[in-house]
Amino acid sequence: MSEFVVGIDLGTTNCSLAYALSEGEQAQVEDYLVPQLVQAGEVEARPTLPSYLYLPSHHEFAMGSLSLPWDEVADHAVGTMARDEGSKVPDRLISSAKSWLCNSHVDRQQPLLPWKSPEEVPKLSPVEVSTRYLRHLAESWRFSRVGGSLGEHSVYLTVPASFDAVARELTVEAAQRAGLENLTLLEEPQAAFYAWLEQMGDRWREAVKLGDHILVCDLGGGTSDFTLIRVDQEDGQLILTRVAVGDHLLLGGDNMDLALAATVQARLKAEGQKIDSWQFQVLTHLCRGAKEKMLAQDPLELCPLTIPGRGSKMMGGAASTEITRAEVEKVILDGFFPQVAVTDWAQRQRRFGLTEIGLAYESEPAISRHLARFLGQHGQDGEFIRPTAVLFNGGVCKSPGIQKRVLEILNGWLDHLVQVLPNQSCELAVARGAAAYGRARLHGGVRIRGGLPRSYYIGVEVARPAVPGFAPPTKAICVAPQGMEEGESRDLPGLELGLVLGELVEFPFLTSNQRPEDVPGQVIEDWEDGEEIEQIATVTSVLRSSENEQPVVPVQLQTVVTEIGTLELWCQQKGAEARWKLEFEVRDKK
Repeated sequence: MSEFVVGIDLGTTNCSLAYALSEGEQAQVEDYLVPQLVQAGEVEARPTLPSYLYLPSHHEFAMGSLSLPWDEVADHAVGTMARDEGSKVPDRLISSAKSWLCNSHVDRQQPLLPWKSPEEVPKLSPVEVSTRYLRHLAESWRFSRVGGSLGEHSVYLTVPASFDAVARELTVEAAQRAGLENLTLLEEPQAAFYAWLEQMGDRWREAVKLGDHILVCDLGGGTSDFTLIRVDQEDGQLILTRVAVGDHLLLGGDNMDLALAATVQARLKAEGQKIDSWQFQVLTHLCRGAKEKMLAQDPLELCPLTIPGRGSKMMGGAASTEITRAEVEKVILDGFFPQVAVTDWAQRQRRFGLTEIGLAYESEPAISRHLARFLGQHGQDGEFIRPTAVLFNGGVCKSPGIQKRVLEILNGWLDHLVQVLPNQSCELAVARGAAAYGRARLHGGVRIRGGLPRSYYIGVEVARPAVPGFAPPTKAICVAPQGMEEGESRDLPGLELGLVLGELVEFPFLTSNQRPEDVPGQVIEDWEDGEEIEQIATVTSVLRSSENEQPVVPVQLQTVVTEIGTLELWCQQKGAEARWKLEFEVRDKK
């Protein structure tokens, strides 16, 4: 057994790490202070590692000023310094790498970031950026001698509950590149709930009751995640089951920063001051800092903003202004948390025929409408799910004003008042909870049941005569139902399927979080991409067999959910020992 269990939150805007001794069920979970550059030549340990990577020009800093105790020749900065320097030179700043990991429209193994930066700026892939964040944690851990090499310990790495199988595989790959081999994945909202369980101890059973539905409202810098956990009973004891997971919403603190920047930009324009696109990026970073100061427990009432210039006075000149707390609250609360009816769901807007390739940001900014959609989609018989308690998590939820507004919205939809479960730290809870989960897994502590957060399907071409101008229709076959547990395998009997060998073929890989009742082998004849079922990847491969020269062989499918939380799909030849594993590759959707 390793000496420590380690929880890592690989966040969109901040990473954090917590750990506990693996010996002893009651071992206390400790926060790890992460050594990092806070400015050139200065290293400090901070509670979080901001998820930013800065790629300076060759002559920007003196030789050795980016050195770390474990890397004397570092040529980039990660963390606090990266975030602060990047606010001045945004073309060289990488952010939101985690959001790129689930972007199926690009090859996430290719150097893409910083996105749309000039040609002279070096590029890194989303997987490589994630690797560098994790490697920084691992190397700093080794340097600080908390417990030798991080790879020697059991590491529980968190991912959004809404991450699909491909994004999970890529996260595992990044962790393995960083030397984290003894790895298990855990959903972030569950990790936040494990932190609450850790905080409550045995008193958690007094805080909730049988039949309760607990909403985990996880609002981070780049994403919003909703999860429902139900309180059930087994053998006279209360147990916990994760029953619903929302969509992966690229909507969070980053959107709020942009909204504040746009508000300030409009005011400057009305005053006769214009800023260019580069200055707007700088302004966005300035607004992020102002937002955090004004939504804190002891908020500032006013924050000055100084935008550096780089052009003429008419366009691109320096500009100075300020933003008030009242302005921040109005933009954020009214824009992102409006009071709406529970039937007022977020809707898909009609898109332009041409669009930039980039992150799939939500077109509807009202988080309250996305919450209404989530509760409505996972209800039954036309009724929405009525949560009885809420656990707030994520950097956005540090704001008492935002928590208050979400509660007002929920209580307006319900015939009862929602209980608030206390969270000691909205920023550190996920890492703490991951470490607590690891300890519970070793010693038989309280576990949340739930398995896979969504159902998975493989696309199968329908055998029918060719029709000019129309592609053959595709059936969706359920290969892994929602709720399938780690370590479980399922055979899909009764399907007459043929596997094509010896030529380049495609396997459409599909998913849904709205069909919890589907079972392995179930065939969905009529489905449309982007409705209840959506395509997330295409596995492209040439499959061969040295023992079989047939172009098509009959196979049965078998699905395995690994112990670390990833998905494998196997094709087993009928009446023979040959089998093929379908490896996930990141391709553009077809």
